[in-house]
Amino acid sequence: MISKKFLGTLLIVLFTLNAFSQKTKDLKSAVIQDIEDQKENLIDISDKIWEAAEVAFRETISSETLIEYAKENGFSVQQGVADTPTAFVATYGSGSPVIGILGEFDALPGISQKPVPYKDPLIEGGSGHGCGHNIFGTASLGAAIALKNLIEEGKLEGTIKFFGTPAEEKFFGKLWMVRAGVFDDLDVCLDWHPSATTGADAQSSLALVDFLVEFYGQSAHASSDPWNGRSASDALELYTHGINALREHVKPTVRIHYHIQDAGKVVNVVPDYSRIWVRVRDSKRDGMTEVYERVKAMAEGAAILANVEYKASLISGIHEILPNVAGGKAMYKNLQTLGEIEYTDDEIAFAHKIQEATEKPLLGIDGSIQPWEDPREHPGGGSTDVGDVSFVVPVVRMRATIAPIGTPWHSWAVVASGATSIGHKGLVYASKALAMTGVDLFTNESLIRKIKKEFKNRKGDYVYKGLLPEGPPPLDYPD
Repeated sequence: MISKKFLGTLLIVLFTLNAFSQKTKDLKSAVIQDIEDQKENLIDISDKIWEAAEVAFRETISSETLIEYAKENGFSVQQGVADTPTAFVATYGSGSPVIGILGEFDALPGISQKPVPYKDPLIEGGSGHGCGHNIFGTASLGAAIALKNLIEEGKLEGTIKFFGTPAEEKFFGKLWMVRAGVFDDLDVCLDWHPSATTGADAQSSLALVDFLVEFYGQSAHASSDPWNGRSASDALELYTHGINALREHVKPTVRIHYHIQDAGKVVNVVPDYSRIWVRVRDSKRDGMTEVYERVKAMAEGAAILANVEYKASLISGIHEILPNVAGGKAMYKNLQTLGEIEYTDDEIAFAHKIQEATEKPLLGIDGSIQPWEDPREHPGGGSTDVGDVSFVVPVVRMRATIAPIGTPWHSWAVVASGATSIGHKGLVYASKALAMTGVDLFTNESLIRKIKKEFKNRKGDYVYKGLLPEGPPPLDYPD
Protein backbone atom coordinates (compact mmCIF):
# COMPACT_ATOMS: atom_id res chain seq x y z
CA MET A 1 0.00 0.00 0.00
CA ILE A 2 1.37 3.42 -1.00
CA SER A 3 1.73 5.75 1.97
CA LYS A 4 0.32 9.26 2.00
CA LYS A 5 3.82 10.57 2.68
CA PHE A 6 5.16 8.91 -0.48
CA LEU A 7 2.28 10.22 -2.57
CA GLY A 8 2.86 13.69 -1.18
CA THR A 9 6.56 13.56 -2.04
CA LEU A 10 5.79 12.27 -5.54
CA LEU A 11 3.34 15.09 -6.15
CA ILE A 12 5.90 17.67 -5.01
CA VAL A 13 8.50 16.18 -7.36
CA LEU A 14 6.07 16.15 -10.28
CA PHE A 15 4.97 19.70 -9.55
CA THR A 16 8.60 20.84 -9.38
CA LEU A 17 9.47 19.11 -12.66
CA ASN A 18 6.42 20.59 -14.35
CA ALA A 19 7.26 24.07 -13.05
CA PHE A 20 10.87 23.69 -14.26
CA SER A 21 9.67 22.52 -17.67
CA GLN A 22 7.28 25.45 -17.97
CA LYS A 23 10.00 27.90 -16.96
CA THR A 24 12.34 26.49 -19.60
CA LYS A 25 9.61 26.75 -22.25
CA ASP A 26 8.98 30.36 -21.27
CA LEU A 27 12.69 31.19 -21.50
CA LYS A 28 12.94 29.55 -24.92
CA SER A 29 9.90 31.49 -26.10
CA ALA A 30 11.64 34.63 -24.88
CA VAL A 31 14.84 34.02 -26.88
CA ILE A 32 12.81 33.14 -29.98
CA GLN A 33 10.97 36.45 -29.70
CA ASP A 34 14.22 38.28 -28.96
CA ILE A 35 15.75 37.01 -32.20
CA GLU A 36 12.59 37.94 -34.10
CA ASP A 37 13.03 41.45 -32.67
CA GLN A 38 16.69 41.45 -33.79
CA LYS A 39 15.95 39.98 -37.20
CA GLU A 40 16.28 43.10 -39.33
CA ASN A 41 19.50 44.11 -37.58
CA LEU A 42 20.93 40.62 -38.04
CA ILE A 43 20.07 40.57 -41.74
CA ASP A 44 21.66 44.00 -42.21
CA ILE A 45 24.84 42.86 -40.46
CA SER A 46 25.02 39.63 -42.44
CA ASP A 47 24.55 41.48 -45.73
CA LYS A 48 27.23 44.03 -44.79
CA ILE A 49 29.71 41.23 -44.08
CA TRP A 50 28.61 39.46 -47.29
CA GLU A 51 29.34 42.61 -49.29
CA ALA A 52 32.71 43.19 -47.61
CA ALA A 53 33.75 39.58 -48.38
CA GLU A 54 37.10 39.79 -46.59
CA VAL A 55 39.56 36.89 -46.66
CA ALA A 56 41.69 35.33 -43.91
CA PHE A 57 43.07 37.72 -41.26
CA ARG A 58 41.89 40.72 -43.32
CA GLU A 59 38.29 40.74 -42.07
CA THR A 60 38.49 44.29 -40.68
CA ILE A 61 35.00 45.51 -41.66
CA SER A 62 33.43 42.16 -40.77
CA SER A 63 35.03 42.02 -37.34
CA GLU A 64 34.31 45.67 -36.53
CA THR A 65 30.67 45.28 -37.58
CA LEU A 66 30.13 42.38 -35.18
CA ILE A 67 32.09 44.10 -32.40
CA GLU A 68 30.00 47.27 -32.74
CA TYR A 69 26.76 45.29 -32.47
CA ALA A 70 28.05 43.36 -29.44
CA LYS A 71 29.03 46.59 -27.68
CA GLU A 72 25.69 48.21 -28.51
CA ASN A 73 24.06 45.29 -26.73
CA GLY A 74 26.08 45.56 -23.54
CA PHE A 75 28.94 43.12 -24.09
CA SER A 76 32.47 43.92 -23.01
CA VAL A 77 34.80 43.12 -25.90
CA GLN A 78 38.43 42.06 -25.86
CA GLN A 79 39.88 42.77 -29.30
CA GLY A 80 43.00 41.45 -31.00
CA VAL A 81 43.20 38.25 -28.95
CA ALA A 82 45.90 35.67 -29.75
CA ASP A 83 47.99 38.25 -31.65
CA THR A 84 45.22 38.39 -34.26
CA PRO A 85 43.76 41.85 -34.99
CA THR A 86 40.41 40.53 -36.22
CA ALA A 87 39.89 37.96 -33.43
CA PHE A 88 37.84 39.00 -30.41
CA VAL A 89 35.85 37.77 -27.41
CA ALA A 90 32.59 39.45 -26.35
CA THR A 91 31.54 38.68 -22.76
CA TYR A 92 28.54 39.34 -20.54
CA GLY A 93 27.66 38.11 -17.07
CA SER A 94 29.63 36.48 -14.29
CA GLY A 95 30.05 33.14 -12.64
CA SER A 96 29.04 29.69 -13.81
CA PRO A 97 28.11 28.21 -16.12
CA VAL A 98 30.31 29.80 -18.76
CA ILE A 99 28.81 29.11 -22.19
CA GLY A 100 30.50 30.06 -25.45
CA ILE A 101 29.25 30.47 -29.01
CA LEU A 102 31.60 30.41 -32.00
CA GLY A 103 31.26 32.84 -34.90
CA GLU A 104 33.15 32.96 -38.20
CA PHE A 105 33.17 35.73 -40.82
CA ASP A 106 35.92 35.13 -43.41
CA ALA A 107 35.32 34.76 -47.15
CA LEU A 108 36.93 32.76 -49.95
CA PRO A 109 39.01 34.27 -52.78
CA GLY A 110 37.93 34.26 -56.40
CA ILE A 111 34.19 33.58 -56.08
CA SER A 112 32.68 37.06 -55.99
CA GLN A 113 29.03 36.93 -56.97
CA LYS A 114 25.89 39.06 -57.10
CA PRO A 115 22.72 37.71 -55.39
CA VAL A 116 21.37 36.35 -58.67
CA PRO A 117 20.83 32.71 -59.74
CA TYR A 118 23.41 32.74 -62.53
CA LYS A 119 27.15 33.32 -62.42
CA ASP A 120 27.79 37.08 -62.35
CA PRO A 121 30.67 38.42 -60.22
CA LEU A 122 30.05 41.42 -58.02
CA ILE A 123 33.77 42.24 -58.35
CA GLU A 124 35.71 40.46 -61.09
CA GLY A 125 38.25 38.21 -59.42
CA GLY A 126 37.04 39.25 -55.96
CA SER A 127 36.20 37.15 -52.94
CA GLY A 128 32.83 35.85 -51.78
CA HIS A 129 31.14 34.04 -48.93
CA GLY A 130 30.98 30.59 -50.51
CA CYS A 131 30.67 28.92 -47.11
CA GLY A 132 28.09 31.26 -45.58
CA HIS A 133 30.33 32.72 -42.90
CA ASN A 134 28.59 36.08 -43.20
CA ILE A 135 25.55 34.24 -41.84
CA PHE A 136 27.52 32.08 -39.41
CA GLY A 137 29.01 34.80 -37.22
CA THR A 138 25.90 36.97 -37.34
CA ALA A 139 23.50 34.20 -36.26
CA SER A 140 25.82 33.18 -33.42
CA LEU A 141 26.04 36.73 -32.11
CA GLY A 142 22.26 37.10 -32.29
CA ALA A 143 21.90 34.01 -30.09
CA ALA A 144 24.50 35.31 -27.64
CA ILE A 145 22.61 38.61 -27.34
CA ALA A 146 19.29 36.85 -26.69
CA LEU A 147 20.91 34.85 -23.87
CA LYS A 148 22.66 37.97 -22.54
CA ASN A 149 19.31 39.74 -22.30
CA LEU A 150 17.93 36.97 -20.08
CA ILE A 151 21.02 37.21 -17.84
CA GLU A 152 20.57 40.98 -17.64
CA GLU A 153 16.91 40.49 -16.65
CA GLY A 154 17.91 38.05 -13.89
CA LYS A 155 16.19 35.10 -15.58
CA LEU A 156 19.46 33.24 -16.20
CA GLU A 157 22.66 33.09 -14.17
CA GLY A 158 26.16 32.70 -15.55
CA THR A 159 28.39 34.02 -18.31
CA ILE A 160 27.86 34.11 -22.07
CA LYS A 161 30.81 34.54 -24.45
CA PHE A 162 30.79 35.12 -28.19
CA PHE A 163 34.02 34.31 -30.02
CA GLY A 164 34.83 36.16 -33.22
CA THR A 165 37.08 33.65 -34.99
CA PRO A 166 38.82 34.70 -38.23
CA ALA A 167 40.62 32.83 -41.01
CA GLU A 168 38.85 29.47 -40.78
CA GLU A 169 39.08 28.96 -44.53
CA LYS A 170 42.83 29.31 -45.01
CA PHE A 171 45.00 29.38 -41.90
CA PHE A 172 42.59 28.12 -39.18
CA GLY A 173 42.63 31.12 -36.87
CA LYS A 174 41.14 29.22 -33.92
CA LEU A 175 44.46 27.37 -33.56
CA TRP A 176 46.16 30.50 -32.24
CA MET A 177 43.14 31.28 -30.07
CA VAL A 178 43.27 27.78 -28.57
CA ARG A 179 46.99 28.16 -27.93
CA ALA A 180 46.34 31.50 -26.20
CA GLY A 181 43.84 29.77 -23.89
CA VAL A 182 40.80 31.88 -24.79
CA PHE A 183 38.44 28.88 -24.59
CA ASP A 184 39.86 27.38 -21.40
CA ASP A 185 37.24 28.70 -18.96
CA LEU A 186 34.21 27.45 -20.91
CA ASP A 187 31.89 24.73 -19.63
CA VAL A 188 30.35 24.10 -23.06
CA CYS A 189 30.70 25.76 -26.46
CA LEU A 190 27.96 26.03 -29.10
CA ASP A 191 28.74 25.96 -32.81
CA TRP A 192 26.91 25.72 -36.11
CA HIS A 193 27.60 25.85 -39.81
CA PRO A 194 25.60 26.90 -42.88
CA SER A 195 24.54 23.97 -45.04
CA ALA A 196 22.05 22.71 -47.61
CA THR A 197 20.31 20.70 -44.85
CA THR A 198 19.18 21.32 -41.29
CA GLY A 199 20.00 19.10 -38.34
CA ALA A 200 21.85 18.51 -35.10
CA ASP A 201 25.39 17.49 -35.89
CA ALA A 202 27.20 14.78 -33.92
CA GLN A 203 29.56 13.81 -36.72
CA SER A 204 33.29 14.27 -36.66
CA SER A 205 35.30 15.87 -39.48
CA LEU A 206 38.62 15.24 -41.19
CA ALA A 207 41.95 15.98 -39.53
CA LEU A 208 44.16 18.05 -41.77
CA VAL A 209 47.68 19.41 -42.18
CA ASP A 210 48.93 22.15 -44.50
CA PHE A 211 52.56 22.57 -45.42
CA LEU A 212 54.63 24.44 -47.98
CA VAL A 213 57.38 22.86 -50.11
CA GLU A 214 59.89 25.13 -51.83
CA PHE A 215 62.54 24.03 -54.34
CA TYR A 216 65.72 26.04 -55.02
CA GLY A 217 67.78 25.45 -58.20
CA GLN A 218 69.94 27.40 -60.65
CA SER A 219 68.54 29.57 -63.43
CA ALA A 220 69.90 29.44 -67.00
CA HIS A 221 68.84 30.20 -70.55
CA ALA A 222 66.30 27.55 -71.50
CA SER A 223 67.68 27.22 -75.05
CA SER A 224 71.31 28.38 -75.28
CA ASP A 225 72.67 26.68 -72.15
CA PRO A 226 70.01 24.67 -70.28
CA TRP A 227 72.75 22.29 -69.09
CA ASN A 228 73.90 25.05 -66.76
CA GLY A 229 70.47 25.14 -65.10
CA ARG A 230 69.00 23.10 -62.27
CA SER A 231 65.24 23.38 -62.61
CA ALA A 232 63.13 23.97 -59.51
CA SER A 233 60.13 23.48 -61.78
CA ASP A 234 61.33 19.97 -62.69
CA ALA A 235 61.50 19.15 -59.01
CA LEU A 236 57.97 20.44 -58.49
CA GLU A 237 56.67 18.33 -61.39
CA LEU A 238 58.42 15.24 -60.09
CA TYR A 239 56.97 15.91 -56.65
CA THR A 240 53.41 16.15 -57.95
CA HIS A 241 53.92 12.94 -59.96
CA GLY A 242 54.97 11.27 -56.74
CA ILE A 243 51.91 12.55 -54.87
CA ASN A 244 49.58 11.39 -57.61
CA ALA A 245 51.19 7.94 -57.72
CA LEU A 246 50.72 7.67 -53.96
CA ARG A 247 46.95 8.21 -54.24
CA GLU A 248 46.47 4.56 -55.30
CA HIS A 249 48.13 3.35 -52.11
CA VAL A 250 46.38 5.30 -49.36
CA LYS A 251 43.20 4.42 -47.48
CA PRO A 252 39.84 5.61 -48.85
CA THR A 253 39.52 8.06 -45.95
CA VAL A 254 42.61 9.98 -47.06
CA ARG A 255 42.52 13.11 -49.21
CA ILE A 256 45.58 14.86 -50.69
CA HIS A 257 45.38 18.27 -52.37
CA TYR A 258 47.95 20.69 -53.67
CA HIS A 259 48.13 24.18 -55.13
CA ILE A 260 51.09 25.14 -57.31
CA GLN A 261 51.87 28.70 -56.30
CA ASP A 262 55.04 29.34 -58.31
CA ALA A 263 56.58 27.25 -61.10
CA GLY A 264 58.65 29.89 -62.86
CA LYS A 265 57.94 33.22 -64.49
CA VAL A 266 58.79 32.94 -68.19
CA VAL A 267 59.22 30.06 -70.63
CA ASN A 268 62.77 30.84 -71.73
CA VAL A 269 64.37 30.71 -68.27
CA VAL A 270 65.13 27.54 -66.34
CA PRO A 271 63.37 28.39 -63.05
CA ASP A 272 65.53 28.57 -59.95
CA TYR A 273 62.53 28.63 -57.57
CA SER A 274 59.19 26.84 -57.25
CA ARG A 275 56.62 26.55 -54.49
CA ILE A 276 53.64 24.28 -53.77
CA TRP A 277 51.05 24.29 -50.97
CA VAL A 278 50.15 20.73 -49.95
CA ARG A 279 47.25 19.52 -47.80
CA VAL A 280 46.73 16.03 -46.34
CA ARG A 281 43.51 14.89 -44.64
CA ASP A 282 42.18 11.77 -42.98
CA SER A 283 39.24 10.95 -40.74
CA LYS A 284 41.68 10.24 -37.92
CA ARG A 285 44.57 12.34 -36.73
CA ASP A 286 46.95 9.36 -36.60
CA GLY A 287 46.16 8.37 -40.19
CA MET A 288 46.66 11.93 -41.37
CA THR A 289 50.03 12.15 -39.62
CA GLU A 290 51.28 8.96 -41.25
CA VAL A 291 50.46 10.19 -44.76
CA TYR A 292 51.77 13.69 -43.98
CA GLU A 293 55.17 12.33 -43.01
CA ARG A 294 55.27 10.22 -46.19
CA VAL A 295 54.29 13.08 -48.52
CA LYS A 296 56.68 15.47 -46.81
CA ALA A 297 59.56 12.98 -47.20
CA MET A 298 58.81 12.62 -50.92
CA ALA A 299 59.94 16.24 -51.42
CA GLU A 300 63.51 15.18 -50.69
CA GLY A 301 63.30 12.51 -53.41
CA ALA A 302 62.06 15.06 -55.94
CA ALA A 303 64.89 17.41 -54.98
CA ILE A 304 67.47 14.65 -55.42
CA LEU A 305 66.10 13.72 -58.85
CA ALA A 306 66.23 17.33 -60.05
CA ASN A 307 69.53 18.09 -58.30
CA VAL A 308 68.08 21.01 -56.38
CA GLU A 309 67.63 22.00 -52.73
CA TYR A 310 64.27 21.98 -50.95
CA LYS A 311 62.55 23.20 -47.81
CA ALA A 312 59.33 21.91 -46.22
CA SER A 313 57.54 24.27 -43.80
CA LEU A 314 54.51 23.59 -41.62
CA ILE A 315 51.68 26.08 -42.14
CA SER A 316 49.15 24.64 -39.68
CA GLY A 317 47.05 21.57 -39.02
CA ILE A 318 43.74 20.80 -37.35
CA HIS A 319 42.18 17.99 -35.37
CA GLU A 320 39.05 16.13 -36.31
CA ILE A 321 35.96 17.14 -34.33
CA LEU A 322 35.30 15.32 -31.07
CA PRO A 323 31.53 14.63 -31.29
CA ASN A 324 29.16 15.07 -28.37
CA VAL A 325 25.96 13.04 -28.50
CA ALA A 326 24.50 14.31 -25.23
CA GLY A 327 24.71 17.90 -26.41
CA GLY A 328 23.66 17.01 -29.93
CA LYS A 329 20.46 15.36 -28.76
CA ALA A 330 19.58 18.42 -26.69
CA MET A 331 20.08 20.52 -29.82
CA TYR A 332 17.98 18.07 -31.84
CA LYS A 333 15.00 18.47 -29.47
CA ASN A 334 15.12 22.22 -29.98
CA LEU A 335 15.16 21.82 -33.76
CA GLN A 336 12.09 19.61 -33.48
CA THR A 337 10.39 22.31 -31.43
CA LEU A 338 11.22 24.96 -34.03
CA GLY A 339 10.04 22.79 -36.90
CA GLU A 340 11.17 22.99 -40.48
CA ILE A 341 12.08 26.10 -42.45
CA GLU A 342 9.38 26.99 -44.98
CA TYR A 343 10.00 28.66 -48.34
CA THR A 344 7.93 30.75 -50.73
CA ASP A 345 7.30 29.94 -54.38
CA ASP A 346 9.72 32.70 -55.37
CA GLU A 347 12.47 31.21 -53.19
CA ILE A 348 11.91 27.77 -54.67
CA ALA A 349 12.02 29.25 -58.18
CA PHE A 350 15.34 30.94 -57.31
CA ALA A 351 16.64 27.59 -56.06
CA HIS A 352 15.63 25.87 -59.30
CA LYS A 353 17.54 28.47 -61.31
CA ILE A 354 20.63 27.92 -59.15
CA GLN A 355 20.32 24.18 -59.68
CA GLU A 356 19.84 24.62 -63.41
CA ALA A 357 22.92 26.86 -63.62
CA THR A 358 25.04 24.34 -61.68
CA GLU A 359 23.62 21.34 -63.56
CA LYS A 360 21.90 19.81 -60.54
CA PRO A 361 18.45 18.19 -60.28
CA LEU A 362 15.71 20.76 -59.75
CA LEU A 363 14.90 19.68 -56.20
CA GLY A 364 14.38 23.07 -54.59
CA ILE A 365 15.32 23.73 -50.96
CA ASP A 366 15.29 21.32 -48.03
CA GLY A 367 14.21 23.03 -44.83
CA SER A 368 13.22 19.81 -43.07
CA ILE A 369 14.99 18.54 -39.97
CA GLN A 370 17.22 15.62 -40.85
CA PRO A 371 16.85 12.49 -38.69
CA TRP A 372 19.26 12.09 -35.81
CA GLU A 373 22.40 10.17 -36.75
CA ASP A 374 24.90 8.76 -34.29
CA PRO A 375 28.58 9.48 -34.98
CA ARG A 376 30.05 7.47 -37.86
CA GLU A 377 33.51 5.97 -37.50
CA HIS A 378 34.78 7.50 -40.73
CA PRO A 379 32.72 10.53 -41.80
CA GLY A 380 33.28 12.23 -45.11
CA GLY A 381 33.11 15.94 -45.77
CA GLY A 382 35.55 18.67 -44.94
CA SER A 383 37.65 19.95 -42.08
CA THR A 384 37.33 22.77 -39.57
CA ASP A 385 39.39 24.33 -36.81
CA VAL A 386 36.39 23.80 -34.55
CA GLY A 387 38.00 20.36 -34.17
CA ASP A 388 40.78 21.87 -32.07
CA VAL A 389 38.29 23.73 -29.89
CA SER A 390 36.45 20.42 -29.36
CA PHE A 391 39.57 18.90 -27.80
CA VAL A 392 39.79 21.58 -25.09
CA VAL A 393 36.07 22.10 -24.33
CA PRO A 394 32.89 20.14 -25.23
CA VAL A 395 31.36 21.50 -28.44
CA VAL A 396 27.66 21.12 -29.35
CA ARG A 397 26.97 21.57 -33.05
CA MET A 398 24.18 22.01 -35.61
CA ARG A 399 23.69 23.04 -39.22
CA ALA A 400 20.98 25.06 -40.95
CA THR A 401 19.90 25.40 -44.55
CA ILE A 402 21.07 28.53 -46.35
CA ALA A 403 21.30 27.23 -49.95
CA PRO A 404 19.42 24.94 -52.37
CA ILE A 405 19.79 21.15 -52.44
CA GLY A 406 22.95 19.99 -54.17
CA THR A 407 24.52 23.46 -54.35
CA PRO A 408 28.28 23.16 -54.91
CA TRP A 409 29.86 24.46 -51.71
CA HIS A 410 32.66 27.03 -51.84
CA SER A 411 31.14 28.25 -55.10
CA TRP A 412 29.40 31.31 -56.51
CA ALA A 413 26.05 29.57 -55.98
CA VAL A 414 26.39 29.65 -52.19
CA VAL A 415 27.56 33.27 -52.37
CA ALA A 416 24.42 34.14 -54.34
CA SER A 417 22.11 32.41 -51.86
CA GLY A 418 23.77 33.96 -48.81
CA ALA A 419 22.43 37.45 -49.49
CA THR A 420 18.87 36.37 -50.28
CA SER A 421 15.87 35.52 -48.11
CA ILE A 422 16.92 31.85 -48.37
CA GLY A 423 20.12 32.63 -46.49
CA HIS A 424 18.37 35.03 -44.14
CA LYS A 425 15.87 32.36 -43.07
CA GLY A 426 18.73 30.01 -42.24
CA LEU A 427 20.37 32.80 -40.24
CA VAL A 428 17.31 33.43 -38.07
CA TYR A 429 16.61 29.71 -37.64
CA ALA A 430 20.17 28.91 -36.51
CA SER A 431 20.20 31.84 -34.12
CA LYS A 432 17.01 30.62 -32.45
CA ALA A 433 18.22 27.02 -32.18
CA LEU A 434 21.54 28.09 -30.64
CA ALA A 435 19.81 30.36 -28.14
CA MET A 436 17.29 27.67 -27.16
CA THR A 437 20.09 25.19 -26.54
CA GLY A 438 21.88 27.89 -24.57
CA VAL A 439 18.81 28.10 -22.32
CA ASP A 440 19.10 24.34 -21.71
CA LEU A 441 22.74 24.73 -20.72
CA PHE A 442 22.14 27.68 -18.39
CA THR A 443 19.22 25.99 -16.61
CA ASN A 444 20.19 22.30 -16.56
CA GLU A 445 23.31 21.42 -14.60
CA SER A 446 22.80 17.70 -15.18
CA LEU A 447 22.95 18.25 -18.96
CA ILE A 448 26.28 20.03 -18.61
CA ARG A 449 27.56 17.16 -16.45
CA LYS A 450 26.50 14.62 -19.09
CA ILE A 451 28.14 16.64 -21.86
CA LYS A 452 31.37 16.96 -19.87
CA LYS A 453 31.41 13.28 -18.96
CA GLU A 454 31.08 12.27 -22.61
CA PHE A 455 33.79 14.76 -23.58
CA LYS A 456 36.15 13.25 -21.02
CA ASN A 457 35.40 9.68 -22.13
CA ARG A 458 35.85 10.42 -25.84
CA LYS A 459 39.07 12.34 -25.31
CA GLY A 460 40.49 9.60 -23.08
CA ASP A 461 44.14 10.02 -22.15
CA TYR A 462 44.97 12.03 -25.28
CA VAL A 463 46.87 15.21 -24.43
CA TYR A 464 45.96 17.95 -26.90
CA LYS A 465 48.76 19.69 -28.75
CA GLY A 466 48.06 22.13 -31.57
CA LEU A 467 49.71 21.55 -34.92
CA LEU A 468 51.09 24.98 -35.78
CA PRO A 469 54.47 26.69 -35.91
CA GLU A 470 55.78 28.89 -33.12
CA GLY A 471 55.07 32.58 -33.24
CA PRO A 472 52.10 34.71 -34.29
CA PRO A 473 49.71 33.85 -37.12
CA PRO A 474 50.88 34.64 -40.70
CA LEU A 475 49.09 37.97 -41.03
CA ASP A 476 51.25 39.33 -43.86
CA TYR A 477 50.94 36.45 -46.29
CA PRO A 478 51.22 37.29 -50.01
CA ASP A 479 48.07 37.46 -52.12
